[in-house]
Amino acid sequence: MSTPPFLTLPACASAGRLATARGEFAVLRGEPSGAVRGTALLVPGFTGSKEDFIALLEPLAAAGFRTVALDQRGQYETGGPADRDAYALPELGRDLTAVTETLAPAGPLHLLAHSFGGFVAREAILSAAGPLPWASLTLLSTGPGPIDPAEAARTKMLLDALDSLDLETIWQLMRQLDGPAAPQHQPEVAEFLHRRWLANVPQALQAMGERLLGEPDRTAELAAVALPKLAVSGATDYAWPVTEQAATAERLGATYRMVDGADHSPNAERPTETAALLAEFWGSLS
Repeated sequence: MSTPPFLTLPACASAGRLATARGEFAVLRGEPSGAVRGTALLVPGFTGSKEDFIALLEPLAAAGFRTVALDQRGQYETGGPADRDAYALPELGRDLTAVTETLAPAGPLHLLAHSFGGFVAREAILSAAGPLPWASLTLLSTGPGPIDPAEAARTKMLLDALDSLDLETIWQLMRQLDGPAAPQHQPEVAEFLHRRWLANVPQALQAMGERLLGEPDRTAELAAVALPKLAVSGATDYAWPVTEQAATAERLGATYRMVDGADHSPNAERPTETAALLAEFWGSLS
Protein backbone atom coordinates (compact mmCIF):
# COMPACT_ATOMS: atom_id res chain seq x y z
CA MET A 1 0.00 0.00 0.00
CA SER A 2 1.05 3.62 -0.46
CA THR A 3 1.87 5.50 2.73
CA PRO A 4 1.19 9.24 2.62
CA PRO A 5 4.08 11.24 4.10
CA PHE A 6 1.63 13.50 5.96
CA LEU A 7 -2.13 13.96 6.39
CA THR A 8 -2.65 17.70 6.88
CA LEU A 9 -4.16 19.17 3.74
CA PRO A 10 -2.23 22.06 2.17
CA ALA A 11 -3.95 25.43 1.95
CA CYS A 12 -4.83 24.81 -1.71
CA ALA A 13 -6.75 21.60 -0.94
CA SER A 14 -10.09 20.51 0.49
CA ALA A 15 -11.89 17.26 1.21
CA GLY A 16 -15.42 16.53 0.07
CA ARG A 17 -17.69 14.29 -1.94
CA LEU A 18 -18.30 14.23 -5.69
CA ALA A 19 -21.80 13.39 -6.91
CA THR A 20 -21.95 11.40 -10.14
CA ALA A 21 -24.47 9.35 -12.09
CA ARG A 22 -23.12 6.28 -10.27
CA GLY A 23 -23.22 7.69 -6.74
CA GLU A 24 -20.94 9.78 -4.58
CA PHE A 25 -17.18 9.39 -4.25
CA ALA A 26 -14.96 10.77 -1.49
CA VAL A 27 -12.38 13.14 -2.98
CA LEU A 28 -9.55 15.51 -2.21
CA ARG A 29 -9.39 18.59 -4.44
CA GLY A 30 -6.39 20.79 -5.11
CA GLU A 31 -7.04 24.23 -6.63
CA PRO A 32 -4.48 26.59 -8.19
CA SER A 33 -4.49 30.17 -6.97
CA GLY A 34 -3.99 31.47 -10.51
CA ALA A 35 -4.87 30.38 -14.03
CA VAL A 36 -5.87 26.72 -14.40
CA ARG A 37 -3.95 24.83 -17.09
CA GLY A 38 -5.99 21.64 -16.77
CA THR A 39 -7.50 19.15 -14.35
CA ALA A 40 -6.00 15.83 -13.25
CA LEU A 41 -8.05 12.89 -11.98
CA LEU A 42 -5.93 10.75 -9.64
CA VAL A 43 -6.92 7.10 -9.17
CA PRO A 44 -5.43 5.02 -6.31
CA GLY A 45 -4.46 1.37 -6.33
CA PHE A 46 -5.20 -1.76 -4.30
CA THR A 47 -5.64 -1.00 -0.56
CA GLY A 48 -5.02 2.67 -1.38
CA SER A 49 -7.02 5.87 -1.13
CA LYS A 50 -7.12 9.50 -2.20
CA GLU A 51 -4.58 10.32 0.54
CA ASP A 52 -1.91 8.50 -1.48
CA PHE A 53 -1.76 11.68 -3.61
CA ILE A 54 -1.87 14.25 -0.81
CA ALA A 55 1.76 15.30 -1.32
CA LEU A 56 1.13 16.01 -5.03
CA LEU A 57 -1.72 18.46 -4.49
CA GLU A 58 0.33 21.53 -3.59
CA PRO A 59 3.11 21.26 -6.20
CA LEU A 60 0.61 20.49 -8.96
CA ALA A 61 -1.56 23.45 -7.90
CA ALA A 62 1.54 25.64 -7.97
CA ALA A 63 2.13 24.44 -11.54
CA GLY A 64 -1.42 25.46 -12.49
CA PHE A 65 -3.18 22.07 -12.39
CA ARG A 66 -6.43 21.42 -10.57
CA THR A 67 -6.44 17.93 -9.02
CA VAL A 68 -9.18 15.55 -7.92
CA ALA A 69 -8.03 12.43 -6.05
CA LEU A 70 -10.72 9.89 -5.24
CA ASP A 71 -11.43 6.79 -3.19
CA GLN A 72 -12.70 4.16 -5.60
CA ARG A 73 -15.84 2.22 -4.79
CA GLY A 74 -15.09 -0.04 -1.80
CA GLN A 75 -12.15 2.06 -0.61
CA TYR A 76 -11.86 4.09 2.60
CA GLU A 77 -14.48 6.89 2.68
CA THR A 78 -16.42 5.97 -0.48
CA GLY A 79 -17.57 2.56 0.68
CA GLY A 80 -19.87 0.22 -1.21
CA PRO A 81 -22.06 -2.89 -0.99
CA ALA A 82 -21.02 -6.28 0.38
CA ASP A 83 -21.25 -7.77 -3.09
CA ARG A 84 -18.12 -8.85 -4.95
CA ASP A 85 -19.79 -8.35 -8.33
CA ALA A 86 -20.03 -4.61 -7.58
CA TYR A 87 -16.22 -4.42 -7.82
CA ALA A 88 -15.70 -6.28 -11.06
CA LEU A 89 -13.31 -4.37 -13.29
CA PRO A 90 -16.01 -3.27 -15.78
CA GLU A 91 -18.00 -1.81 -12.86
CA LEU A 92 -14.99 0.13 -11.58
CA GLY A 93 -14.34 1.33 -15.13
CA ARG A 94 -17.90 2.63 -15.34
CA ASP A 95 -17.39 4.44 -12.04
CA LEU A 96 -14.31 6.15 -13.47
CA THR A 97 -16.23 7.14 -16.59
CA ALA A 98 -18.99 8.63 -14.43
CA VAL A 99 -16.46 10.64 -12.42
CA THR A 100 -14.90 11.81 -15.68
CA GLU A 101 -18.26 12.93 -17.04
CA THR A 102 -18.79 15.03 -13.92
CA LEU A 103 -15.37 16.69 -14.17
CA ALA A 104 -14.99 17.01 -17.96
CA PRO A 105 -16.85 20.34 -18.35
CA ALA A 106 -14.06 22.05 -16.36
CA GLY A 107 -11.63 21.68 -19.28
CA PRO A 108 -8.80 19.32 -20.32
CA LEU A 109 -8.83 16.26 -18.04
CA HIS A 110 -5.65 14.26 -17.52
CA LEU A 111 -6.09 10.75 -16.12
CA LEU A 112 -3.45 9.40 -13.72
CA ALA A 113 -3.74 5.92 -12.25
CA HIS A 114 -1.50 4.24 -9.68
CA SER A 115 -0.84 0.48 -9.57
CA PHE A 116 -4.16 -1.45 -9.70
CA GLY A 117 -5.79 1.84 -10.65
CA GLY A 118 -4.02 1.43 -14.00
CA PHE A 119 -6.19 -1.61 -14.72
CA VAL A 120 -9.29 0.48 -13.97
CA ALA A 121 -8.14 3.32 -16.21
CA ARG A 122 -7.33 0.89 -19.01
CA GLU A 123 -10.78 -0.70 -18.66
CA ALA A 124 -12.49 2.70 -18.83
CA ILE A 125 -10.50 3.77 -21.90
CA LEU A 126 -10.99 0.52 -23.80
CA SER A 127 -14.71 0.56 -23.02
CA ALA A 128 -15.26 4.19 -24.04
CA ALA A 129 -17.85 4.88 -26.69
CA GLY A 130 -17.20 7.81 -28.97
CA PRO A 131 -14.47 10.45 -28.56
CA LEU A 132 -12.30 9.99 -25.48
CA PRO A 133 -12.99 12.52 -22.71
CA TRP A 134 -9.39 12.42 -21.43
CA ALA A 135 -6.51 14.59 -22.64
CA SER A 136 -3.85 12.08 -21.58
CA LEU A 137 -3.16 8.93 -19.58
CA THR A 138 -0.40 8.51 -17.00
CA LEU A 139 0.30 5.04 -15.63
CA LEU A 140 2.16 5.28 -12.32
CA SER A 141 3.89 2.10 -11.10
CA THR A 142 1.55 -0.07 -13.14
CA GLY A 143 2.32 -3.30 -14.98
CA PRO A 144 0.68 -4.92 -17.99
CA GLY A 145 -0.78 -7.98 -16.26
CA PRO A 146 -0.36 -10.13 -13.13
CA ILE A 147 1.93 -8.86 -10.37
CA ASP A 148 5.37 -10.29 -9.58
CA PRO A 149 5.24 -13.89 -8.23
CA ALA A 150 6.54 -12.96 -4.77
CA GLU A 151 3.93 -10.24 -4.35
CA ALA A 152 1.31 -12.54 -5.87
CA ALA A 153 2.01 -15.06 -3.10
CA ARG A 154 1.37 -12.38 -0.45
CA THR A 155 -1.81 -11.31 -2.20
CA LYS A 156 -3.01 -14.92 -2.40
CA MET A 157 -2.45 -15.25 1.35
CA LEU A 158 -4.59 -12.15 1.87
CA LEU A 159 -7.38 -13.46 -0.35
CA ASP A 160 -7.37 -16.77 1.53
CA ALA A 161 -7.53 -14.92 4.85
CA LEU A 162 -10.45 -12.78 3.69
CA ASP A 163 -12.53 -15.93 3.30
CA SER A 164 -12.51 -16.58 7.04
CA LEU A 165 -11.07 -13.67 9.04
CA ASP A 166 -12.18 -10.12 9.78
CA LEU A 167 -10.10 -7.12 8.73
CA GLU A 168 -8.82 -6.35 12.24
CA THR A 169 -7.49 -9.89 12.68
CA ILE A 170 -5.85 -9.76 9.25
CA TRP A 171 -4.26 -6.40 10.11
CA GLN A 172 -2.71 -7.82 13.26
CA LEU A 173 -1.46 -10.88 11.38
CA MET A 174 0.12 -8.68 8.70
CA ARG A 175 1.93 -6.67 11.37
CA GLN A 176 3.26 -9.91 12.89
CA LEU A 177 4.46 -11.12 9.49
CA ASP A 178 6.29 -7.83 8.93
CA GLY A 179 8.09 -8.26 12.25
CA PRO A 180 11.02 -5.96 13.08
CA ALA A 181 11.34 -5.04 9.39
CA ALA A 182 7.97 -3.25 9.45
CA PRO A 183 8.33 0.42 8.47
CA GLN A 184 8.01 2.92 11.31
CA HIS A 185 5.54 5.76 10.78
CA GLN A 186 4.55 8.87 12.65
CA PRO A 187 1.71 8.01 15.09
CA GLU A 188 -0.95 9.89 13.12
CA VAL A 189 0.08 8.18 9.87
CA ALA A 190 0.15 4.75 11.53
CA GLU A 191 -3.32 5.36 12.97
CA PHE A 192 -4.58 6.45 9.56
CA LEU A 193 -3.22 3.33 7.82
CA HIS A 194 -5.00 1.13 10.37
CA ARG A 195 -8.25 3.10 10.08
CA ARG A 196 -8.11 3.06 6.28
CA TRP A 197 -7.53 -0.70 6.21
CA LEU A 198 -10.56 -1.32 8.43
CA ALA A 199 -12.71 0.90 6.19
CA ASN A 200 -12.12 -1.26 3.11
CA VAL A 201 -15.06 -3.33 1.91
CA PRO A 202 -13.75 -6.94 2.13
CA GLN A 203 -15.51 -7.94 -1.09
CA ALA A 204 -13.76 -5.08 -2.90
CA LEU A 205 -10.38 -6.31 -1.65
CA GLN A 206 -11.23 -9.79 -2.91
CA ALA A 207 -12.31 -8.62 -6.36
CA MET A 208 -9.34 -6.27 -6.83
CA GLY A 209 -6.84 -8.80 -5.50
CA GLU A 210 -8.08 -11.43 -7.91
CA ARG A 211 -7.50 -9.07 -10.82
CA LEU A 212 -3.93 -8.41 -9.66
CA LEU A 213 -3.36 -12.16 -9.83
CA GLY A 214 -5.09 -12.82 -13.13
CA GLU A 215 -5.62 -9.70 -15.23
CA PRO A 216 -4.58 -10.36 -18.86
CA ASP A 217 -2.03 -8.21 -20.67
CA ARG A 218 -4.03 -5.76 -22.82
CA THR A 219 -1.11 -3.54 -23.75
CA ALA A 220 -1.60 -3.99 -27.49
CA GLU A 221 -5.23 -2.83 -27.24
CA LEU A 222 -4.29 0.23 -25.20
CA ALA A 223 -1.40 1.05 -27.53
CA ALA A 224 -3.90 1.27 -30.40
CA VAL A 225 -5.79 4.07 -28.64
CA ALA A 226 -4.71 7.50 -29.85
CA LEU A 227 -4.11 9.15 -26.48
CA PRO A 228 -0.89 10.77 -25.21
CA LYS A 229 0.60 8.42 -22.63
CA LEU A 230 3.20 8.69 -19.89
CA ALA A 231 4.51 5.81 -17.77
CA VAL A 232 6.31 6.57 -14.50
CA SER A 233 8.03 4.11 -12.18
CA GLY A 234 10.30 4.21 -9.18
CA ALA A 235 13.86 2.94 -9.35
CA THR A 236 12.66 -0.31 -7.76
CA ASP A 237 9.23 -1.90 -7.43
CA TYR A 238 7.96 -4.95 -5.55
CA ALA A 239 4.71 -5.23 -7.57
CA TRP A 240 5.97 -5.22 -11.16
CA PRO A 241 9.69 -5.20 -12.06
CA VAL A 242 10.87 -1.83 -13.31
CA THR A 243 12.24 -3.50 -16.43
CA GLU A 244 8.75 -4.83 -17.18
CA GLN A 245 7.22 -1.39 -16.67
CA ALA A 246 9.78 0.21 -18.99
CA ALA A 247 9.19 -2.45 -21.66
CA THR A 248 5.43 -1.96 -21.35
CA ALA A 249 5.85 1.78 -21.85
CA GLU A 250 7.75 1.10 -25.07
CA ARG A 251 5.03 -1.24 -26.28
CA LEU A 252 2.44 1.45 -25.49
CA GLY A 253 4.35 4.11 -27.37
CA ALA A 254 4.40 6.04 -24.08
CA THR A 255 6.99 8.40 -22.72
CA TYR A 256 8.78 6.65 -19.83
CA ARG A 257 10.27 8.33 -16.78
CA MET A 258 11.93 6.82 -13.70
CA VAL A 259 11.90 8.59 -10.32
CA ASP A 260 15.16 7.99 -8.51
CA GLY A 261 14.87 7.04 -4.86
CA ALA A 262 11.29 5.82 -5.19
CA ASP A 263 9.82 2.32 -5.05
CA HIS A 264 6.18 1.46 -5.77
CA SER A 265 4.75 4.87 -4.83
CA PRO A 266 6.69 7.81 -6.32
CA ASN A 267 3.61 9.94 -5.58
CA ALA A 268 4.23 9.51 -1.84
CA GLU A 269 7.96 8.72 -1.72
CA ARG A 270 9.27 11.45 -4.07
CA PRO A 271 6.30 13.78 -4.60
CA THR A 272 8.25 16.88 -5.64
CA GLU A 273 10.10 15.07 -8.41
CA THR A 274 6.95 13.21 -9.47
CA ALA A 275 4.85 16.37 -9.63
CA ALA A 276 7.51 18.03 -11.79
CA LEU A 277 7.39 15.14 -14.29
CA LEU A 278 3.61 15.28 -14.42
CA ALA A 279 3.44 19.03 -14.85
CA GLU A 280 6.02 18.88 -17.64
CA PHE A 281 4.07 16.18 -19.49
CA TRP A 282 0.64 17.76 -19.07
CA GLY A 283 2.00 21.21 -19.88
CA SER A 284 3.46 19.92 -23.13
CA LEU A 285 -0.04 18.96 -24.29
CA SER A 286 -1.72 22.32 -23.75
